[in-house]
Amino acid sequence: MRIRDERDLERGAVELVGLEPRFGPVLEVVGCLPLRLREDGFAALLSAIVSQQVSTASAAAIWARMEAAGLVGAAAVCKADDRALKAVGLSRPKMRYARALAKADLDYAGLREAEPEDVVQTLMKLPGVGRWTAEIYAKFSLGHADVFAAGDLALQESARLVFELEARPGEAELRRMADAWAPWRAVAARALWAYYRVAKNREGIR
Repeated sequence: MRIRDERDLERGAVELVGLEPRFGPVLEVVGCLPLRLREDGFAALLSAIVSQQVSTASAAAIWARMEAAGLVGAAAVCKADDRALKAVGLSRPKMRYARALAKADLDYAGLREAEPEDVVQTLMKLPGVGRWTAEIYAKFSLGHADVFAAGDLALQESARLVFELEARPGEAELRRMADAWAPWRAVAARALWAYYRVAKNREGIR
């Protein structure tokens, strides 16, 4: 199942509340959920790598510098030296990950037809691509409706608030919670990110 437009998102939100009524008040607070769909391909996956383990503001700033420097294509990344990549804000590990991705020659068209977990497993074979990055790509670039990214700290904190938990759930616990929200886990993630923005007055995802 895919989320391709606002109608899919609205349908998913209605069905999500049927699965877990506590999302009803969340949706009342946050209003319309953001679609957040983006193109797939090299630049989208590189952007997800850039976003790893940094704030949304830092990730946006780094990506803006990369776009300005013309460093969002595989050929350009391959040709760039360390100085150029450092100048746009990439750490040494992310320089290595970016170059590995540029040389990987991924079948992006084939990934469009793959099942979500197959997408995740394929991407996780790349250096620097963990489950969070792979799930973000599957969710926002390929539009899969049943992908969650339970390792995301903003989702964990938002779940703590929404479900009135004593402590922030870890990745394994949140993934178990999210199992009950299938096949609309990507809608649940959007709802929790939107609630995080309201509750914390800052973005949880770029």
